[in-house]
This record gives sequence, C-alpha cells and structure tokens, in this order.
Amino acid sequence: MSKKSRSKIWFLVHSWLALPIWFFVLIVCVTGTLAVVSKEIMWLANPEMRANQPSDDAERLSFEQVRNNLGKTHPEAIVGTFFQPDGDYFALNVSVTFPDGRATIAYVNPYTGDIQGYVPSFDFRRFTRALHGWWLVPITSGYSWGWYLVSILGLPMLASLITGLVVYKRFWKGFFKPVLRFSHGARIFWGDFHRLSGIWSIWFIAVISITGTWFLIQAILGDNQISISSYSPVSSVIAHDSVPLSTDGTPPPMISLDRALSIAQEKVPGLDGSNLLLPSNTYGTLVAAGRSWYPLMYQMVEIHPYTGEITSSRLLSDRTPLEFVTESMRPLHTGDFGGIWIKLIWAFFGLLLSMMVLSGLLIWSKRTALATAAALKRTTKEERKRVKADSLV
Repeated sequence: MSKKSRSKIWFLVHSWLALPIWFFVLIVCVTGTLAVVSKEIMWLANPEMRANQPSDDAERLSFEQVRNNLGKTHPEAIVGTFFQPDGDYFALNVSVTFPDGRATIAYVNPYTGDIQGYVPSFDFRRFTRALHGWWLVPITSGYSWGWYLVSILGLPMLASLITGLVVYKRFWKGFFKPVLRFSHGARIFWGDFHRLSGIWSIWFIAVISITGTWFLIQAILGDNQISISSYSPVSSVIAHDSVPLSTDGTPPPMISLDRALSIAQEKVPGLDGSNLLLPSNTYGTLVAAGRSWYPLMYQMVEIHPYTGEITSSRLLSDRTPLEFVTESMRPLHTGDFGGIWIKLIWAFFGLLLSMMVLSGLLIWSKRTALATAAALKRTTKEERKRVKADSLV
C-alpha cells in the first residue's frame, strides 16, 4: 500500500471515530427540544395538572381563598408554598406537609381549590432535563462530569456557527431566495436543508451556544468556590419582640396572602406574584416573588407576616450589569420566560437544530462511506498489481 493510500485510510478511520460524537450531539439536541415543552407534554397526558374551569363564569380563586379551602378539606396538612406555573392552563403547585412527615407538592385547581393529584418525585420533565443537562450523571458534591460533557458542546457549536457563516458566502441571500431541491437526490436535498435551516436558525444557534458555554463557565466557577453574585442574603427571621402576642400568649394570625401580594406589588409594580412562600415557623418571613417587566429574572420581597412591613427585597435594581447577563442565561436557554408561544418557538427551532445535526450526519456518513468504499477498492486494486508484479519476477 502506498503512503498516500495509508494516509487516506487513517483519515477515514478518524472520520468513522467521530460517529459517536455526532450521535451524542443529536441526542443532546433532541432531549433539549423535548425538555422545553416537557411540562406541556405532561399536561396533555395528566388531567390532574390542568386548571379545569368548572363553568364558563367561574373565576380563579386568590391564594388566600385556596389556602382557606385547603384548611377545610385537609385540616391536617400544613401549607408551605404556592406556585403558579407559567401558563394559566396549569393547576397551582402547592407544597403540603402531612402529620406523618410526608412532604409533597399537590396539584390544586385554581377555580375550586381542590387537590387533584400530587407531583411525582421524578417525572418526565425532570427526566428530560436531567438527561439533556447532565446526562443523568448524579450531582453530589459539585457539578457532575455529565454537566461538563454537555455544556462544553457550546464551544464547538459556537465555532461551527462562525465557520459556517465564513464558509457560506453571502449567506443572507438565503433569506430572500431560499433553495430546497427535492428532485435532485437525497444528498442534494439534505445539503440544501442543512444550509437553509442553518440560515434561519442563526439567532437560535447563537443563543443556545452562548448560554451553553455560560453553563460550562458556571460549573468551573462553582467547583472552584468563585462567586460573582452581589447578593448577600439577610436573615429571614424576624425579631422575637416584633411578634405581637394575643391575650393567651399565642401568636396572632398572619396577614392575608392577598394583602401580602398587594404589598409586594406596591414595592414592585407589575409583579405577577406567581410565587408565595409561607413562613415555616413563628418567626419566619412571608416571601412573595415573581416576574415583572423583565421576564427573564425573578424579583423577591420578604414581608413581616404579622405587620406587613417589608423586611428585605431582591429587585432588578439590585443586580449588577454582569448579574443581569448571567441570570438571564438559563431562561434564554430553556425558553421558559414568555408562556406557551415562546416555548413553541424554542421547540420549533430546537427541532430544526436537531434536523440540522441529523442532515449533517447523513451527509457526512454517506460521504465517508463512499470514500471508504473507494479507498478499499483502490487498495484492492493496488494489491492485485503488486501480486501480479511479484509473479512476473
């Protein structure tokens, strides 16, 4: 075998060894697409997750009304947290603790206040996010190697975007004159599809690759105990002498949850108040949190549960410019910030990105397979010539 032929064979071996990497990237893209709409998929399959309206004129209950109803129907349960998922079609998620020590999250109908079911400890949403985010590798004392394995893909993805734009001259013409040939064979079709979907997905690939790279940086910083946060959490315990006592020595009732939300919304205009955390003991604070005009970031207000005084807060104005960027990374990556339509857009382009990887895999596989067949044929031909030459000597 000639030196050129041997080099060609080694190159083909190198190309075939890249096959598992291609499949790994494809699986990460597919699972990421599923993770975006995983909760909606569960909603379709599980009726207990739905906020079913009993009648057309039925109105949603406030958190206080839901708590009162739970107190009547389940007086033995201790209510801890109210959370309204991003979408009015979802039931409320309410954390409850029972006398036997069992703590769980219940699906509560926001129109009737009834418990419709309980959140499983590990569901489809958690599975897809764990598979996509850290390859199901357990996270113990730090970020798992699965997290690093997935997040490091942000670097080659960003590099492929940049090199693709350099290689594909005048790519912007694809926006105005898209080319997708169906009658010229599979290779031509998948090549056109790969280029066309890449053009229309430029913004999405940039978002996913940049935010994915941030997850890699986040892991490196976290595992080295380096923090860039300016937040210094204050004690969530109120002063003992600030708790007014009733005549029999017991603490008075807390302010209503509706008033707590009203106080928080006065502090943060436009706050959606989707999260409400009740104090776990007599001296704990009542926490209201949610999104406002900037949907990528939560704001939080801690309230004295008996007087209504604001004890602390964490607002947008408290963030540094760097925190504004870094705290926006996760919702930008997952599409979990603007309701069902944003999720559907993210899912569509996630599917398009998955198809891009698949089309690249098909093009590469066919090209490599043809090159391998040609190399083997050439090697066999050279071997025959060598044998013939030896026989003539």
